[in-house]
Amino acid sequence: MSKNTKNSPATSGNEVRDRILETASDLFYRRGVRAVGVDLVVEKSGVAKTSLYRHFGTKDDLVAAFLEREDIDFWSTWDRVGEQHRDDAMAELDAHCEWIGERVGRQNYRGCPQINTAAEFPEVDHPARKVAETHMREMRRRLKVIAEKLAVVAPDKLAGQLAVLINGAFVSMPLFEPGEATVLLRDAVHALVAASRN
Repeated sequence: MSKNTKNSPATSGNEVRDRILETASDLFYRRGVRAVGVDLVVEKSGVAKTSLYRHFGTKDDLVAAFLEREDIDFWSTWDRVGEQHRDDAMAELDAHCEWIGERVGRQNYRGCPQINTAAEFPEVDHPARKVAETHMREMRRRLKVIAEKLAVVAPDKLAGQLAVLINGAFVSMPLFEPGEATVLLRDAVHALVAASRN
């Protein structure tokens, strides 16, 4: 048996899983998680329902995988930006304001997937809600690391304030004029940092 033939079922399985997740992610983000049923995901992805349940035991598992996928995308961007400003915490904050402001200013932006999904699932033990809460705690942790580098009086307090500000930007996209989000974010961040040094 050739090497390619031997590996093809696994490759095929991964491709099917990726297609299901890609389709579900697009539908969940655009329409909302509760509004999208498994049958629609199956129809749009062109796979059998048994294939979906083979890769994702339940719809809840599929939702959690969607959020984990979004998480990876968000934090990889965060890490890339942070790496460029390792030695300058204020420049790092400015750079985060830049890409987050650009993101929330997009025409097709519907808000933070984690916040949107957490709002749809009030049950504290729901898998999707757990992923969303982990994401939000991780943001505050990362902001605290930056705040500590800024040598402010109360780094944890500043991290909490910055998290509220950024999460507020994620849900305020209808209020922004074109190109305004980045400037508003950056000005507010500078005001909070300045106040934290007094």
